[in-house]
Amino acid sequence: MANVHEDVQNYYGVQLQQSHDLKTDACSAKAYVPSFIKDIIKKIHPEVTARYFGCGLVFPPKLEGCRVLDLGCGSGRDVYILSSLVGAQGYVVGVDMTKEQLDVANRFVDYHTKEFGFEKVNVEFRLGKIEQLTDDPELKTNSFDVAVSNCVVNLSPDKKKVLQQVYEML
Repeated sequence: MANVHEDVQNYYGVQLQQSHDLKTDACSAKAYVPSFIKDIIKKIHPEVTARYFGCGLVFPPKLEGCRVLDLGCGSGRDVYILSSLVGAQGYVVGVDMTKEQLDVANRFVDYHTKEFGFEKVNVEFRLGKIEQLTDDPELKTNSFDVAVSNCVVNLSPDKKKVLQQVYEML
């Protein structure tokens, strides 16, 4: 299992520097993007979007005020979109095992807080494996309303464990 994690960390953290570095087109399908999401994406810092490796959309409706957990958040693009959707009363936590990606995400927390007009930060990023959410003392069980993942659970060598962990968080 460690080998899979190391391979994923190396690929997404070291080899890939921008979205166009992807060595597959599996995530290049064009999905319909609602105009309100397009408007939010325009506000995302270009460095964050340049390191976006997900596909499709993971934004359920009616998120205002919700606590959302993003599994495999990478550089934070979806976390920041979710941040806008949950609003000032909501909160989004992104978890990723790739330090290089989280470094990008963390660099732009204040930028996005201001860009969305919030007085206080409503996001945080946690370094960790999605199979080990309950090992993080800062992630409390039964503390999230919604969990999302954009092309990440498929990379886990233990998908059952991931789903068990998510269940604990919800």
